[in-house]
Amino acid sequence: MTITLEAIKAEQSKIAAMIAAFEQQPSYPISVPFPPLNEGEKFVGVVISADGSRRHYLILLSGEKANIKWQQAMEWAQSIGGELPDRVESALLFATMKDEFEPEWYWTREQLVSDAGFAWYQTFGSGYQLNLHKSFEGRARAVRRLAIQ
Repeated sequence: MTITLEAIKAEQSKIAAMIAAFEQQPSYPISVPFPPLNEGEKFVGVVISADGSRRHYLILLSGEKANIKWQQAMEWAQSIGGELPDRVESALLFATMKDEFEPEWYWTREQLVSDAGFAWYQTFGSGYQLNLHKSFEGRARAVRRLAIQ
């Protein structure tokens, strides 16, 4: 194998590109200031996706609804300034705020990809996530997200 100046420069360019890409990654641990909370809200935690594109505080709003269908739960959450949590956020709520929930199931905002007539829910007794037809009546809690800059 013959080593040439051109081959060395090409490898150097590849390594420089790898270094630049590595430097763009978030560094760990990540420190974030405590978010401002409104009365009755509870700080849940920080959600950061693996690629760093999703970074927000998760805040649990006060109040809940029982015996509510999925679409009604979505509308109720919006009416109080929040949204239903997604599945990742619901798992975080189970892990960190289980005592804030009845040991029953709560709707998430996520629909089943293969059938939009179904939506995911989080059980706060066992921790399972399953899906049900949106016409079933369950419980709902709302969260708000505050972007981390």
